[in-house]
Amino acid sequence: MAIAADRTPPQPQARSATGERTGPAGRTLRALATAHTTAVFGQPVFAGVYLSGDYDALGWHATGANAVTSLGYVQLIAALVLWIRLRRAWPLTATLAVVAAETVQYFAGLDGALWLHLPLGVATITATVVLTIALWRTPMPPRRPTRREDDRA
Repeated sequence: MAIAADRTPPQPQARSATGERTGPAGRTLRALATAHTTAVFGQPVFAGVYLSGDYDALGWHATGANAVTSLGYVQLIAALVLWIRLRRAWPLTATLAVVAAETVQYFAGLDGALWLHLPLGVATITATVVLTIALWRTPMPPRRPTRREDDRA
């Protein structure tokens, strides 16, 4: 006979307003957006170290720019998958806007156009943080099969 104390309590899980958990596509996009945001925050640090006189930090800033840009494109792919699976367009549209701004910023930095690179960097960091917060606050339950898919099974 099992005693009530022997049972393990149920573990809390992230659920949407309708009681459903976020699906794998949503969790993947959230994880990538979080990594992307973390990498973006390193860029002004590296730039500040460079501007304080450590000229090796410019290499760190360039490496960070490559990492941020790469994470942005991978996040864009994950947002595309989310759109295909759940038909949620806003994460794809917002990620596309952030990645476009980052791409312009990347090339402005390579050209030394600081008049564009610096303010666009501030805007990009802000947009990335707002997007990540929105992704974490919005429920993204897995797609339910349609009636046609149920009939095939």
